[in-house]
Amino acid sequence: VYKRQTLACDPRRSGFFSTELINAMRIIEAGDVARENMTGSLAGAMGHVQFMPSAFLNYAVDGDGDGRRNLWGSIPDAMSSAGNFLQSLGWQPGLRWGREVLLPAGFDYATATRKVKKPLSEWSKAGITDAFGKPLPAVDLSASILVPGGAAGPAFVVYENFDVIMRWNRSEFYAISVGRLADRIAGAGDLTRPPPDDGLRLSRAAVLELQTHLNSLGYDSGKPDGIFGSGTRRALRSYQSDRQIIADGYPSQQMLDAVAASAAEL
Repeated sequence: VYKRQTLACDPRRSGFFSTELINAMRIIEAGDVARENMTGSLAGAMGHVQFMPSAFLNYAVDGDGDGRRNLWGSIPDAMSSAGNFLQSLGWQPGLRWGREVLLPAGFDYATATRKVKKPLSEWSKAGITDAFGKPLPAVDLSASILVPGGAAGPAFVVYENFDVIMRWNRSEFYAISVGRLADRIAGAGDLTRPPPDDGLRLSRAAVLELQTHLNSLGYDSGKPDGIFGSGTRRALRSYQSDRQIIADGYPSQQMLDAVAASAAEL
């Protein structure tokens, strides 16, 4: 409650958080949770599934039948609420979120983006198989290819249900993690191609520097903010493509050094 109260005084999003503060008080008034137990994240998202108060009021359900919607202490309530929210966002039962795939030699990594959607049959004709080398399912689905760890890491084909997860949280890494966790719970094994050892452990300062260098080189990454998002990845891909480097948009240390060296030559 106090975090939402503080953010309600922030002029940048005062209206939004003022409304969320009122919603939080409505939840307390309804008896779903005591004020001292209403803990949340920095921005006020609450419980196991990190609902904002408005999402709680609209989608939280009583999964264990005790008369309360307890997203903090009841796993049945939390999971039932999460399922209710996903359904409202357009989740299609019976369809996967995506799967790990193998990419053929010579694959154009510039097409590995959610902005490029093709029928699954077209990706199959391009030589993409499942993680074990078997043909992709012969189903009529629109799909995209993602390589969150660059050309050296695992590749995924993602479907419409992946976009639904993205409506919950606008991070591709989040959505892939949720999908993979669901697969592991259902019995799936490890990735056949693990993420690169260096991972994406970038400091905010490192991303700010990368964005500043890319902008100075004429590759628009947007206003530098220290967050490695789609705009920065797109700018890095353009930089790589112009230099005949695999355009996977992955900010390895080698790539960070290369961009910095290019900027220093200006």
